[in-house]
Order: sequence, then structure tokens, then C-alpha cells
Amino acid sequence: MRFRTLKVGCFGGGTGLPSLLGALKRNPWIELHAVVTMFDSGGSSGKLRDELGVLPPGDVLKCALALARNEPEARQVLLSRLPMPEHRRLAGHTGGNLLLSMMEQYTGDFLAAVDGLRTLLGCRGHVWPITIGNATLCAGYTDGSTARGEFEVDEAQAKGRCIDRLWLEPPVWIHSSVADVIRSLDAIVIGPGSFYTSLLPIFLAEGCREALASVPGPVVYIANLLTEGLGMEGFTAGDAVRRLSAAIGRPIDVVLVNCDPPREPVLARYALEHKAPLPLGIIPPETEVIEAALWRGNIARHDRSRLRSAVWAVLAKRMLLT
Repeated sequence: MRFRTLKVGCFGGGTGLPSLLGALKRNPWIELHAVVTMFDSGGSSGKLRDELGVLPPGDVLKCALALARNEPEARQVLLSRLPMPEHRRLAGHTGGNLLLSMMEQYTGDFLAAVDGLRTLLGCRGHVWPITIGNATLCAGYTDGSTARGEFEVDEAQAKGRCIDRLWLEPPVWIHSSVADVIRSLDAIVIGPGSFYTSLLPIFLAEGCREALASVPGPVVYIANLLTEGLGMEGFTAGDAVRRLSAAIGRPIDVVLVNCDPPREPVLARYALEHKAPLPLGIIPPETEVIEAALWRGNIARHDRSRLRSAVWAVLAKRMLLT
């Protein structure tokens, strides 16, 4: 084995991708590149998108904060919501969302705004929006109904409507600079994160599949700890692997799954939300399964130190052993 720096692309959004980034940023042998979904329509991001005409900043902000040199302090400042009663349109937004939106309006370039924020925070890694095109996530369900908007798509699925397909309106292209970065990667890590609203939408951007085809190393999928509501009853890690493989146009080489669920009282609390531990299911034969105890504590979140060790073990085995 000979150690070298690996250029790793981490794909996702929501709360899952920042957890992964926060775990991996302390590994000196990984050069991190977060590729982030850009189709958020809810909360502060959705309001800024509608009211100011800017791109939704929330997922990019959370990833930058996870990579920040002083993450706790940065999160405390930039995730605080501003009351601002004298400016009702700005009230309730996080300081970080407003900062990134103002930087975008000042520079006229969202990528430049993100890079400026990264420099300001002293990030150990890069954050790339998958596109700077303004598009809305749409879903068609098995009952024939449809929904528009990330929040609406997720809400309907959680209430029991099974998603059959996803698309973007209007279609958007991956940013050329991001496509170049993806083609230069050594390996890909997908997840964890909301499967239909944080993971799959990234790969709907035109040109993304083609860029991914150039990556020589493995594609690693970090399976979620739980299913995500009534619409995903019976959904398994095997189902996720097959859908992701179809979306990216190449096999998933490794799936990393949790093998140690928490105590029954914790599971009972999540059961009230119609969420249950994600079963393994039938994994395609070309995909290696690696099991690890990744859930520690009472909140459904991958343990950072364990996730860091597990992902590095996969990458080292696949890319450094000679």
C-alpha cells in the first residue's frame, strides 16, 4: 500500500451530506469536493428563491459550514434566524442564507459567491452547486398524481404516495466548471440523505451522467438509517442501489449499511412518523455490501467518527492496495 491524496466527490444535500463532510474533513488523505442539490423549495431557501430570485442557498450553506475551520462557532452565527420585525421580508431567514444570497446578488455569480463564503469560513474542501439553473423538482406517483416542488414532493411521499419518477422543470444543465471537477475525481460517495429529494435530483441535471462516467474509482453509496414515511414502506437498500445505478448510468460498487439499530424506545418514536430501519433487501451481485454499526445515540444520524473510518477503509481497500 502506498498512501496518496484521493480526490473524492460527495453528492447529496439536506442534513446527510454535511454529516459526511464533517466526518471526512479531518482525514488528511482526502481532498473533499461536495456536489450539492439545488432544488430546495421550502423554508428560508424557498422564500429567498421566490422573493429575491436567487438560487436556494440552504444546502450549499450547510455544506460550507460542515467544512468550516471553526464549525460550531460558524453554525451558531450563520444558522441563527433573524427576527428583524422592521423588515418583514427578511424576518425568519438565517444569517447565512441572507449572506450567501447577498453575495450572489453582489457578484452576479453564484459560484463566485460560494467560493467567497468558503474562503471566509476557511473551509477544508470545496462546495459545488450541481447547477446554477433555476428548476423545480417534480414527481409522478404510482397512483397517477403529480407534485411540484421539493417540499411538496417529500410531503406527499411521506403521507403514502409512492414515487414512480422524478424530473426537473425546466430541464437544467450541470455547470461546466462542476462537470470538469467531477471528471477529475478519483472516487464518488453518494449519501446519506433524503433519497428522492436530496440524492436522486442531483443526477437529473443534464450532463451529470456523462461527467460521472469519467471517474475511474469506485462509487460508494451510504445507505440511510431509516425509511422515509408511508410512501417508502417495503423500500430496501437494494432498491436504493438499483435506482441510483439507473440514475447515474453505472453500477454502485459498494453500499455501506448500518447493522446495529438503536434501542426499542428510539425506534418506537420514529415508528410514529412511519419510519423504520432500512432493510438490506436484495443487493445486485456487482455491489459489495459492507456492514457497520453507524448509529449511535437517540437521533437518526450517522456517527461521524465511525462514518469517517468506514468510508476511508472502503477507499483505501479499493484504491491504495497494490
